[in-house]
Amino acid sequence: MAADTFGPVELFVIQFPQERVPDSFRSSVLAVLAGGAVTLLDLMVIHHTEQGLELLELEMVGDEIDLTAVELPAQGLIGNEDLEALGDELEVGTTALVLAIEHTWARDVAAAVRESGAEVVATERIPADVVNEIVALAQSADEPV
Repeated sequence: MAADTFGPVELFVIQFPQERVPDSFRSSVLAVLAGGAVTLLDLMVIHHTEQGLELLELEMVGDEIDLTAVELPAQGLIGNEDLEALGDELEVGTTALVLAIEHTWARDVAAAVRESGAEVVATERIPADVVNEIVALAQSADEPV
């Protein structure tokens, strides 16, 4: 069996209501990558225009999202077939950023799980909006009325 080169990978599809990715998003991504807890493996941009879908690799949108200094160690991980299916769900005039993000912090954990003969039987992501709403409800329930 091959050595663990990567940890768990998660695909994020973020739809923006305009045709351009906001600068604030770029800054957030760069800050997270600098921390080293995650690695950006692949990135694609989908523009859904009146003429159809436009699928762009990072090099093609350097001026638009200015992440060209980021190296993508698994470029091509996100397939065009997947992008077309995702793009069909987008509204015309919107843009989606598709990011394949490795949980770099979990590389050693994944190797230890495998080496011990264990297996991960389930994972589930709880969206930030849901977590924040549940915590707010729990905190408000603790407050006297």
